[in-house]
Amino acid sequence: MGLIKLPKKRGTFIEFRNGMLNISPIGRSCTLEERIEFAEIDKKEKIREKFVAALQKEFAGKGLRFTRGGLISFDIFPEGWDKRLCLDVLEQEGLSTIYFFGNETSLGGNDYEIFEDPRTIGFTVYSPKDTVRLCQELFFTTPPNEA
Repeated sequence: MGLIKLPKKRGTFIEFRNGMLNISPIGRSCTLEERIEFAEIDKKEKIREKFVAALQKEFAGKGLRFTRGGLISFDIFPEGWDKRLCLDVLEQEGLSTIYFFGNETSLGGNDYEIFEDPRTIGFTVYSPKDTVRLCQELFFTTPPNEA
């Protein structure tokens, strides 16, 4: 990580979470403006993509998955430990319809597997406001003929 050249770096580059590591080349302590700046640089220079490719090569055959996480990071976790782990529990609780909202729903994103799972109804969102809007449309509006 020390070899990555960025205009700014802000502490907490590796965060240990339950069952996974979250790696942020710019650092988790960056401001919103710095996040946006990093995201733009990352789009052009593919910083996270190159970092992940190097780690995949280094740890090939070790049973690890690498996925994009939000604007500034990527996650590392054991194969099979993605967000789908909760689906069996939710089904056992009797939930027949499971909605999922995520921002990294394309291949390689940390929401991809659960978004594509046939047990969920998946929606790609771009902000918390977008999630609220979708929830209001889906769950809190009554069609005029049912009022």
